[in-house]
This record gives sequence, structure tokens and C-alpha cells, in this order.
Amino acid sequence: MADRKNDPPIDLGIYSKRSVSRSFSAAEMAAIALSLGWFLIVGLFYFFAGTGETGLGFDPLNFIMVLLVIFMPVALIWVGAAAARSARIMREESARLQSAIDAMRHTYVTQAQSGNMFIQPAMERKLDQIVAAQKNTAHSIATFASRRDQGETPNKPAIDPAAPAPENQTSLELGTRAEDISPPVSVADFIRALHFPETAEDDEGFRALRRALRDRKTARLVQASQDVLTLLAADGIYMDDLSPDRARPEVWRKFAKGERGRGVAALGGIRDRSSLALASGRMRQDPIFRDAVHHFLRQFDKTFVEFEATASDADVSKLGDTRTARAFMLLGRVTGTFD
Repeated sequence: MADRKNDPPIDLGIYSKRSVSRSFSAAEMAAIALSLGWFLIVGLFYFFAGTGETGLGFDPLNFIMVLLVIFMPVALIWVGAAAARSARIMREESARLQSAIDAMRHTYVTQAQSGNMFIQPAMERKLDQIVAAQKNTAHSIATFASRRDQGETPNKPAIDPAAPAPENQTSLELGTRAEDISPPVSVADFIRALHFPETAEDDEGFRALRRALRDRKTARLVQASQDVLTLLAADGIYMDDLSPDRARPEVWRKFAKGERGRGVAALGGIRDRSSLALASGRMRQDPIFRDAVHHFLRQFDKTFVEFEATASDADVSKLGDTRTARAFMLLGRVTGTFD
């Protein structure tokens, strides 16, 4: 991980109360000039018009009308000046907020790129430490795991190990691939890892994530998913807050076989308008976010095609409920993947 001393400074002013500039803006100077001009016009009018013969009595209606004629235009002028000042302050605060977000995003991407070669070993060491520190809860964890394994096939691989490796896959001597060193990840671990641990005390989730990271193909998808979930969280978009319409397993299988359009439109079942608007706006404005999203969509598509070939309908349904699948449904709808 890169040295934090080399990170660009982050503007933390958005977390503290900022003092508003008390200097007069152009709108306020114009309001002052218009007000003085109006008072001058009214004064000249009454000076040259005279009082006339209106009698000696006091007319309340006439008095109110005079006040309205004199002060109503001035009040409207200053309402407009106040609106202009508020708009200027909002623009300044929006610019400061955007600068802070850009600085934080740059820091995150710089650290991720500089430590990319060491992400998986460091994560595995951290998971080893967590598991070792919680050995005193082994009995309760074993009880929980036994309940989850009922009716499942834990030894069934999620991805066929005989599937051809990508063209850029490095091989060991004698043609041995890196995936052949460790056993393939099971369906249960694959699905659990793509949902990520619920809390810091989710021992089973961490163990499944650790086992999934040993598989090269699954590790690439997990890392891509973690990147986009982190970037979405920076905009306040969390997968647990989304309630997508569930797509049937046959719809997922159609997508895996390459079908697009109306037949797979149910996969874009995210209805949260604010999340869709935020993600769509960031796709247009942020090239780093856009690259991370496209990389994630490619990894999910490629990995799901291999997973679907051997998965049951129940396995496909469980995968559709994971945080990774929800991110895929959200970003797929934003980018038009299902069209």
C-alpha cells in the first residue's frame, strides 16, 4: 500500500461549519443602487406633485397604498438579491464538495493501483488473524455451519476447473495452471463470498471469502465487486438499501446464453430512482468510476457464464440475492447491459 504521506491533501472543510463571506456581491450592490434609485424617484414625485386638496381627515386606505407603493418594490428587489446570494453560496459549496470527493477518489485509486499486486496476500493474512482470534467460538460456529449445509452440496465446484483459462493466464512449468494448486471453490463458498461478510463477527462469511480468494477467477470478480461497492458507497448507495424485483432463474440463464432485450429486462429490477440517478450521473462525469464499472460488468458476465453451466436453479436464485448481483443489476441497468 502506498505511503499515506504521498497522498494528495483532502479538503475536510465540508465536515465543518464554513463562515459565509460578508462582502457585498454584485447582486447586493445592484439591489442597493435600485433601492436608492426608487426612493429618489418617489421623493421627486411627491416633491413636484405636491399634496393637492385631499381634505384634512386621515385616510387609512390612502396611507396603506402609499406604503405599498414605496416599500413593495424595494422588498422585491431585496428578495431577488437574497435568492442570488443563496444560489452563489450553493454553487461554492457544491464546488468544494466535488473537490473533496475527487481528492478522496484519487487517494483510493492511487492506493489500490500501487498495492494491486499485494491485495490478495494481505487480505488472506488478515482473514487468518481473524479466524485465529475467534477460535473460542468454534462450537457455536460449527452449529451454525451445520444448519447452513443441510440440503447443499458443499463439495460441488462453482466454476468448472476444466474450463479453458484466459489467454493472458500465466502457467507454471509442465503446463500446470495456478488454479490447479488449490481445490476449486464450492458453490456455497462462491455465493457467500460474493455477498461479503455481514459484520466483523461473521466468521463463516470470512472463511468463505478466504476460500474464494484462493481461486483466481473468483478472486478477480470479488476484487472488481469490492471496488465498485466502495465507489458506490462514497455516493451513499448501499446494496442493503435496495430491494430489486427478483428475476427467475431462467431469466438469468437466458442472459448467460447471450440473450438481450425484453427477454432479460427483468434483471434490471432496481427501482430506486435516487440510486439510478446518482450512478448514471457519475458514469457520465467520472472516468475512473466508469472504467471500474465496465471492468466489473465484464468480470461478472464472464464468471456467471461458467457458474450457470453447472449451477442449479436454487443456486442461481441465491446468487441473485447477493450484494454483488445487486450491484450488477443496478449498474447493468444504468449502462444498458440488458438492452
